[in-house]
Amino acid sequence: MAWFFQSVWGVITFILSIILYFLPTIIALKRNHYNKVGVILLNVFLGWTFLGWIGALIWAFSKRTA
Repeated sequence: MAWFFQSVWGVITFILSIILYFLPTIIALKRNHYNKVGVILLNVFLGWTFLGWIGALIWAFSKRTA
């Protein structure tokens, strides 16, 4: 894994990957989502499944209806 960080592109790719993974969390925090803790937990624990990531992204963009 150390070889990956020996180039600038490796570091940039790693940082962009982290930002992309936590995009639903960033959006929920930026929009001050009413249930941001739920979005964060879904993103952290199930974001790797892609369906969990999509669910967290949709939830981050949703508005509170109740």
